[in-house]
Amino acid sequence: MARTATLPDGRTYTPSVGNHPKSLDPMPIAKIITRIILIVVALYFLFPIYWLIVSSTKDNSDLVTTSGLWFADNSIKQNYDGLLAWSRSEYWTWVMNSIIYSTAAGVIGTLLSVSAGYGLAKFKFPGRNAIQLSVLAGLLLPIALLTVPLYLVFHGLGLTNTMAAIIIPSCVSPFGVFLGRLYAETSVPDELIEAARIDGAGEFRIFFTMVLRLLAPAMVTIFLFIFVATWNNFLLPLMMITENKLKPVTLGMYGMMAQNNTPDYGSVLMGSLFGVIPLVVIFLVLQRFWQSGLAAGAVKG
Repeated sequence: MARTATLPDGRTYTPSVGNHPKSLDPMPIAKIITRIILIVVALYFLFPIYWLIVSSTKDNSDLVTTSGLWFADNSIKQNYDGLLAWSRSEYWTWVMNSIIYSTAAGVIGTLLSVSAGYGLAKFKFPGRNAIQLSVLAGLLLPIALLTVPLYLVFHGLGLTNTMAAIIIPSCVSPFGVFLGRLYAETSVPDELIEAARIDGAGEFRIFFTMVLRLLAPAMVTIFLFIFVATWNNFLLPLMMITENKLKPVTLGMYGMMAQNNTPDYGSVLMGSLFGVIPLVVIFLVLQRFWQSGLAAGAVKG
């Protein structure tokens, strides 16, 4: 069934390729300016990755004697061997640990966030406003202030130096709860919930079969936010983890810089490059869900 788009003046039309009012076409100069701005922004964000790729092929001397914008003599194998030698062949274990921490925290944290956000948006209960204020306060609270109290709690529970010490705190996301509540208020119609209740569906069935689908764009956003925050987290693993095999890649690479007077910068940069590849991949894989979320509500029919 064709969808009908509504113009600002109230008129409607059915959008298709080559079928839209000419008044909606941007001016040629606007197209040119937009493309120039997009190219500049793309170069701004892609240049650090390009520099990292180029620099990871150099040794210490090449980094200061050759152009930073182009490759020098091939030192890829030397840097890779140096990376594995320093880490005692545990570098990829660190990367896998980061993937496990970030994925587990992202999945669990996303489910908790949308559940809490949906509950705050659609259920009326005593103390709801106080909980919403607490969530907003959590957005303003620097996470570094919680690191020492978290360590004391987990140390008392005997959970330090375990994966749970990283995953459990990373699951809690005030931003995720806030975003989940906003999406639930605007994307989940009250009429749909009431119709499902009249048909005999329970609250859990409504949430898991209907609400989660409507909140998919919010879930992708929350998952990416928690995933990236957990991946880049340094202070929490530094406090919680001492065993080398449990370290994430951020903490492992920090040791490479901190324990050497003259570190092999080429190996460090290669390790940093490998450490950001999973982030790039997951953004590329999930970007289409972001696009569908941005387009939701643009047309009706």
